[in-house]
Amino acid sequence: QVQLVESGGGLVQAGGSLRLSCAASGSIFSIESMGWYRQAPGKQRELVARIRNDTSTIYADSVKGRFTISRDNAKNTVYLQMNSLKPEDTAVYYCNLVGSWSIHFWGQGTQVTVSS
Repeated sequence: QVQLVESGGGLVQAGGSLRLSCAASGSIFSIESMGWYRQAPGKQRELVARIRNDTSTIYADSVKGRFTISRDNAKNTVYLQMNSLKPEDTAVYYCNLVGSWSIHFWGQGTQVTVSS
């Protein structure tokens, strides 16, 4: 089994920054990609950013230029640096790991609240 532990969420004013971290542990045989999703109240979970093994990245249009995803392969950890935060970024952020056979694993989620 794979465990994902997130940290770094919290309350911040609009324009501020937060850095999320997600450490993976357990029976990790291979990692295809790691990423972050978010879910706001009443909305569907959406992809925020993803980083693949070849270090290529994808971002949601709404966060391009403001968020940066990075990964420390030695630590099986993925980070999300969030700058110029907006109230509409308020959501529960979930870490995601895609492992062997494209199986998805999820963290428990961390709340990010941006006040106006």
